[in-house]
Amino acid sequence: MITAPQLRAARALLGLDQRELAERSGLSLPTIQRMEASDGTVRGTVDSLVKLIDALERAGVILLGDRQSSAEGGRGVRLKTTVPEPRA
Repeated sequence: MITAPQLRAARALLGLDQRELAERSGLSLPTIQRMEASDGTVRGTVDSLVKLIDALERAGVILLGDRQSSAEGGRGVRLKTTVPEPRA
């Protein structure tokens, strides 16, 4: 799962605005806006969440869950060491 703060942080790390993330994920701008306005865990259909997470990962971030290895613990976002070239 992804939280609204993780989503906003991932977008910021990637330098994407909401409209660009909507285009990259194949979701509508209002859907991205609703997801970012969620309280805690982002809510949406499984298909929408998969599209969102896939777009963020393809763009170059790693989403850290509660139990994933991290020096301080908790959820987070990390840039990949090598960011893939954008697809045409």
